[in-house]
Amino acid sequence: MKLILVAGFVFFQAMLTGIVYADYAPQEFTNPEQKERYIDLIEDLRCLVCQNQSLADSNADLAQDLRQEVYEMVTSGDSNEDIIDYLVARYGDFVLYRPPFKSTTYLLWLGPFIFLLIGVLIVISILRRQKAVALDEEERRYAEQLLDEDHTGNKK
Repeated sequence: MKLILVAGFVFFQAMLTGIVYADYAPQEFTNPEQKERYIDLIEDLRCLVCQNQSLADSNADLAQDLRQEVYEMVTSGDSNEDIIDYLVARYGDFVLYRPPFKSTTYLLWLGPFIFLLIGVLIVISILRRQKAVALDEEERRYAEQLLDEDHTGNKK
């Protein structure tokens, strides 16, 4: 029984390893700086097919094509800015994990703060309503007196 559990655990780990690490062909670089730039770029660029995965993590065909394109641009001597500008021009700001603050992305940047402000305002209004409902002692006695009377105005 213990052997079956260990074998199952090993199989499960092997399956997860295949999911976590994208399968892409190793690239050959002329120097370590190019390789470092390449790795940084594919980790900072978003896969357009997958949700919230970088090009480095994705197994999608488009991600493989984009990795190849980034590799060719890095080895041809293009700067990181040139590579990013090219990909943004071709695919839009969605390809970036950190898109620039501009008119088309301001909601993306300000949205969390807007929702936080709305939440704070809701909490404040709820707390004010609860305070407004609190009765002083005289009002409480008057309300109890009204509740003790029946509908005709007679005491019970």
